[in-house]
Formats: sequence, structure tokens, C-alpha cells
Amino acid sequence: MAQANGEFVDLDDYQECDFQSLLDEHDNRHSNGSVIEGIIVDIRDDVGEVCVDVGEKEEAIMPIDEIKNADTLLFKKGDKIMVALLSSSKNGRRVSYQKALRKAKVDEFIKNFKEEEDKDNIIEVELISKNNGGYIAVNSEGVEFFLPRSQYNLSKDTKNFKHKKLKVKIIKVDDKDGSIIVSRKKLSDEERKKRKELVKNIMELDNVVEGIIKKITSYGMFVDVGGVDGLVHYSEISYKGHVNPSIHYKEGEKVLVKAIGYDKDKKHLSLSIKAAMPDPWNEIKDGLEVGDTIKVVVSNIEPYGAFVDLGNDIEGFLHISEISWDKNIKHPKDYISKGDELDVEVIEIDALQKRLRVSLRNLLLKPFDEFLKKYKVGDVVKGTITSIINFGAFVKISSIEALLHNDDCSWDRNKKCKDLYKVGDEIEVKIIKIDPQNQKISLSVKDLQDSPIHFYAQKHKNNDIVKGKIKDIKDFGVFVELDDNVDALIHKDDISTKDLENLKLGDEIEAVISLIDEKKNRIRLSVKALQKMKEREVLNELNSNEKVTLGDIIKEQLS
Repeated sequence: MAQANGEFVDLDDYQECDFQSLLDEHDNRHSNGSVIEGIIVDIRDDVGEVCVDVGEKEEAIMPIDEIKNADTLLFKKGDKIMVALLSSSKNGRRVSYQKALRKAKVDEFIKNFKEEEDKDNIIEVELISKNNGGYIAVNSEGVEFFLPRSQYNLSKDTKNFKHKKLKVKIIKVDDKDGSIIVSRKKLSDEERKKRKELVKNIMELDNVVEGIIKKITSYGMFVDVGGVDGLVHYSEISYKGHVNPSIHYKEGEKVLVKAIGYDKDKKHLSLSIKAAMPDPWNEIKDGLEVGDTIKVVVSNIEPYGAFVDLGNDIEGFLHISEISWDKNIKHPKDYISKGDELDVEVIEIDALQKRLRVSLRNLLLKPFDEFLKKYKVGDVVKGTITSIINFGAFVKISSIEALLHNDDCSWDRNKKCKDLYKVGDEIEVKIIKIDPQNQKISLSVKDLQDSPIHFYAQKHKNNDIVKGKIKDIKDFGVFVELDDNVDALIHKDDISTKDLENLKLGDEIEAVISLIDEKKNRIRLSVKALQKMKEREVLNELNSNEKVTLGDIIKEQLS
């Protein structure tokens, strides 16, 4: 007989006993993970180990780093220390001081945990490691939690899990095992259900609710309404139209919103701030009419016009063409500035389409009316060339643009405005015509100069016989170039058909001056008149000779 583990056994039976079972029984006096008090019996700094007596003459091994803070040892030989029992290895039992500390925190958490008081049981944790079953996570106080793989419910990327922070729900607390199991999946499911119910209530009740601005972007704002985030698009912020949310709001600010739509597929909730307010267009549609003069403030300026604020969350549009009577306005900033207070006239109002157009120039004195007060036909003024076109040039006088036609820019018919001027030139002109009905003004430069005919008339007069070269042949007559580069016209009625048919360019022709018009700068010639003049001269010569009889003349003609 012999004694083993406090009991007597037969030695014959002992031979048949499994010796390993006895060792396992001895090792399992304390299960793995149990926290017990031990005594440090040796510190082997050279091999980085600490030997701990865990009772019943059993020594366990622990890495020396577990009792180090930087390079300082927290314990010395002979100190008592709480350790957690780990599984045995070929080198013997293993223990851990750090795990004992974590186990103590878990036990403390479990001791103070009251499920009925913490209904939500939602905490934030950080993933630190994983095993075959899932992930180990800790909260801000260092308490360890276990997140089963089936309860992870996040991306399939499990390689970059470390230090990932997430909210989880406590689903099981086991004080016997000293473990706390959490779930991300259950929390997501509950949040999804809660969101669905909240969205349903918001959409069905159609009420104005208070929300908190969570994030501001260039296209709108995300607003939290009772745990659900919805988007307020920048077009749904104000009745003025599209506004920059960052100018009017800041994150964390409370706003009143109203749900206007929900996309079930994308799970997008659309909110509106302006829908939660009274529609100002309903207030003005019966109180404002086209033609009314209102006071506005310039709120924004664009190259194509300006937006003006009526002061009641309504914004009107002032097109660039309605800012000034000047047709060459290049940018609104040349005439108005942001913040300017203006009197404008309502030229269009559409409450249904929420469109309001105003005009500034309609309240200004029309430039043509102002021009008529200062100038009249015959006045000589200075102006600036603003543009050159095919048939002439536009000249700006005060704030009016008048036309200088090619025919009136020079006495030389071959010269046009584009040959004489460029944009920006200042020239002196004469007002030769004002058309109030069509608001058109005609100018002339050549009226300020003596015409070539004027100088020609000083040397020639009507009935003078002149010679010239054929310059051009038209259906209505022939243009002849005379001396001093003066052109004259022989109308087809002033030349015989036979002579007209035989003429060609460059031929010299003789005719008599029938008309000199200095004002209109034209000369008319006549071949027929010249022929009649020569016939009269012959007759006059005959009549002056008394010796010649009629019979002699007839005889001469017959010969």
C-alpha cells in the first residue's frame, strides 16, 4: 500500500494507473487564467526571466519585461506578486503579471456592472489583438473585452484591425469565467432599426424638428436629427437660392429642419431648412408688382450680373444689361460693389418659380434724353472711337454712341473708317442727324473739312469745257476723273447711246460742266450740252458773216 494525493492505493493497481493523469490532476488545481498570489524567488536578468513560487513547491516562469517600467524593476526577490496562470510548456508553468492586472480590471468591471442600469450597454473600444475566435479589445480604462468574429460586422479587411476604434454593445458578462463579450453587429442592427423607425416617424409626421449640424461641406450640411444624419443641400438652406453654408452656419449649431425625402436604396435622408420656415414668396406675391421701386442690398456680384437681397430671405437678380444704359459695360464691379444699397425697379416677378428680376438703369436718366438736353444738329463735339465696323465706326459722346458712316468720314470715296482710325482714338465730329424715335445719331468728319469740289470750283464754273479720263462705266452713266483728283458724273441722258457704247476705261472724253454742287461734293458733266454749245457757236459765226448767203450755206453743205 502507498499514499498518493492523500489517499491509499494498492501498489499493484498503481502500476496500471496513468501517471500522466496524476500530473494533469496536479496541474489543474488552478485552471489557466486563474489569478493567484506568488512569491518572486529569483530574478534572472541574464536570460530575461523571473521565477515565481505559485505554491506547493511549484515554480513558474515569467518574462522579466512584465515587471519592468522602462529600465526600472517594479519588484525584487522575495516580493509577493499577483500573477495569472498560463498553460504549461516544455519548460514548465508560465505566469503573467500584466495579465493578472488586466484580469483584475475585468473582475472590477464585472463587479460594478449592472445591466438593468446600463440599458444601452454601449462602449467604445480599441482592437489590440486577435485569436481564432475573434478580437481582444480594451476600453479607455484598459478593461479587456472579447469581440467574436461573428459579431465584428465590419470590413473584411482583418489585417489592419489593430488600433481600430469602434462602438460595441455588451451582450454577455460571465463572472465565473471572468469574461465580457461585446458585439458590433448587434449594435449596428439596433441602430439600423432605430434609424428606420426614426425616419418613418419624421417622414410620416411631416413636422419641423431640431437638429445639430455635424459637418459642413461645399454642397451642403449633414444634420443629426435624433441620431439620424440627413443632408441639407445648399439649395435647401435659403429661399434666396444656392448659398454657401459655411458663411451662415458652423458645426455644432442647432437648426430647425424638415424632412423632404428619403432614398430607401441609398438610405439617404434629405432635409430642408427653408421648408421649416414660412415661404416669404407668399408674403410678397400679392404685395409686389412689376414697376414697383424697392430698396435692396447687393449680396453677390458675378461677371453676368449681381444678386440683391430684399431683406426677407428673398434674393433678386440684377442682370448686367440692367445696371447701366452703357452698352459696353464689361463687369458689374465697374458700377456697383457688394454691400451697396440700391433703389431698383421690379421688372419681373414669378412667385411660383421663385424668380425676381430688377433693373437699376430704369431709374436712371436715359442717356439719349440727357444727350438731347445738351446737343443739337450742327454741334461740333469730341468723341472716342469705341468700335469699328464694316460700314463705319461708333463714337462715344458722353454716354451715347453715335454712328460715323464710311461715307461721312472722308471726302475721299476710297477711304473708310478702318483706314483712318483705331479704337480709342479721340476725334472731332459734327452732329448731322438726330433721330429721336429710333434714338440714333449720325456724325460727320468731312463736314468739318472743305470738299475737293470747293477748291475745284474756285478754278471752274458751269458751262466750262473740260477733259478727263473714263474712270468707271455704270448702267446709269460714266464717272470721269478730272484735274485735282476730282470725279464727275456724265449721266446716260447726257451722252448719246452711240457714244456711250463706244466708250471704254481710260478713254479721254470732253464735256461741259453742267452742275457744281459744293455741299454735296459732286460735279455733273454733259456731252450733249457740249455738242449743242458747239452747234450754237457755228451758227453764231455764220450769222456774224454778212457776205454769206443762205444759198452759199446750202451749196457748202451739198458740196
